[in-house]
Amino acid sequence: MSLARRCSRTACARAAVATLTYVYADQTAVLGPLATYAEPHAYDLCDFHSERLSAPRGWEVLRLALDQTLPGPTEDDLLALADAVREAARPVTPVAPPERETGREVARRGHLRVLTSD
Repeated sequence: MSLARRCSRTACARAAVATLTYVYADQTAVLGPLATYAEPHAYDLCDFHSERLSAPRGWEVLRLALDQTLPGPTEDDLLALADAVREAARPVTPVAPPERETGREVARRGHLRVLTSD
């Protein structure tokens, strides 16, 4: 299964780069950068179909700037990754076994025990 979303247009197999939404009350179509999550009432479009978008007569089309560069990892992301790798590579210190209990069990209630001191 591919993580990249495809264009919503029929028979188009290109990768989506923009998301189209509608505001029916204002008769406005908004074309902007690809949404983070696929929404059921939005259409993902490839660059070819987003450039040739037209709206019904009387509608306004708002085109928000599309960021064509794919964002790479930031310095903070890389530092967090390096810290996680260092943490995972640290040797595990063995946990000392619990000290031997002194005393005799007198009573028990559920998981709790009452011990006498000797």
